Amino acid sequence: MRMALVGYGRVSSQGQSLDVQLEKLAKAGCTKVYREKRSGRQADNRPELQAALEYVREGDVLVVSRLDRIARSVIDLAKIADLLKRKGVSLHVLDQGLDTTTSEGKLMFNLLGAFAEFEADIRAERQADGIALAKLKGVKFGRKKALTGAQEERIRKMRAEEDFSIEQLAERFGISRSSVYRALQHSVKA
Repeated sequence: MRMALVGYGRVSSQGQSLDVQLEKLAKAGCTKVYREKRSGRQADNRPELQAALEYVREGDVLVVSRLDRIARSVIDLAKIADLLKRKGVSLHVLDQGLDTTTSEGKLMFNLLGAFAEFEADIRAERQADGIALAKLKGVKFGRKKALTGAQEERIRKMRAEEDFSIEQLAERFGISRSSVYRALQHSVKA
């Protein structure tokens, strides 16, 4: 079984330097290093990270200088950790001393995964509670209607009695053609 130390370095913007991270990865013995200058908000928006994750094989160690270089949230980290685990790849985070090749490192990583799942569940519950409370208070969700009821009635009248075209009505009311069609459909339903 081969074992390669594969490094990944990332900074958030073009103006930042990767030099410090690259030096740390070189000192750690990384034989291959992926690097990019991109925001870390989404793992799939980081092609070099995706390339590194595809490259690593069973027995390899993915090395990063800090945990926030590979993941921007605990949930993102949990997804990456799951992928690495399925591939049989370890993770070594230099600055935090996290190394999943050790028992302590595996424990810490599993705890992080459990916290991520707990955090996601709590967030979903809070969101659902907030939405339910807002609905009870009469808050309407979704996009605001383009037209008032009176404006819809006026459109129906102008179309039926004055023979305005869809384009003319859209231009006169400053709305899209689809909004005109919706206004006309409301008269059919009512």
